[in-house]
Amino acid sequence: MTAIASRPAEMDPISRDQLTRPDGSPLRVLVVDDEPSIRELLGLALRYEGWDVATAADGADAVRTARETRPDAVLLDMMMPGMDGLEVLRHLRADLPHIPVIFLTAKDAVEDRIAGLTAGGDDYVTKPFVLEEVAARLHGLVRRTLRGPDDGLLVVGDLVLDEEAHEVTRGGDAVVLTATEFKLLRYLMSNPGRVLSKALILDRVWHHDFGGQGNVAELYISYLRRKIDAGRAPMIHTLRGAGYVLKPSRSS
Repeated sequence: MTAIASRPAEMDPISRDQLTRPDGSPLRVLVVDDEPSIRELLGLALRYEGWDVATAADGADAVRTARETRPDAVLLDMMMPGMDGLEVLRHLRADLPHIPVIFLTAKDAVEDRIAGLTAGGDDYVTKPFVLEEVAARLHGLVRRTLRGPDDGLLVVGDLVLDEEAHEVTRGGDAVVLTATEFKLLRYLMSNPGRVLSKALILDRVWHHDFGGQGNVAELYISYLRRKIDAGRAPMIHTLRGAGYVLKPSRSS
């Protein structure tokens, strides 16, 4: 079974000004996997999106490369011969304590996901995965990590979400949301302009596999629309067969 689906050529590149360091150079990502095909395809896809990509084929190579390149994020295979992903993470955290790490794993058991996150990983992607999903998760994670201490706001058009105050406004008017609606909106606003599938939304917001019960996501999207878009130019859009996307209205 292949570990990657889709083709880089079909991906919409993220704006280059969102993928730069303070000095204007591209953000750096280290891709660690013992399968050459995965390293090659992830490297190709992420370079297409504007990343400066380094790769490593095993744990020792990953630690050495991270020390040399000082990446801004790491995609790390959990199961590798010799030094596995959990041990690599411990070495990485010693040198780069705040670096975002996404685990790539062929295992989908809950205990394996918990082990990775408990060890200090920031996210996980289960093989086989889709290139667009990996790129979206990586971008969202780094985007949140790079926000400054005074930047606790998510802003898309005239929609503003204050994560610390747990408040939402649109056009200056308060929008009252439940805890789950707030989590869903925060996820949408963390990925503006990107199409998010129902399965991805369920995984990232509810952290459960609902199987075919995509109506849970549909239901809460409808709740958000009533509160966010009611009487205004819509910001939450449905792409039939693909998912949902949040983007500024033309009047914003």
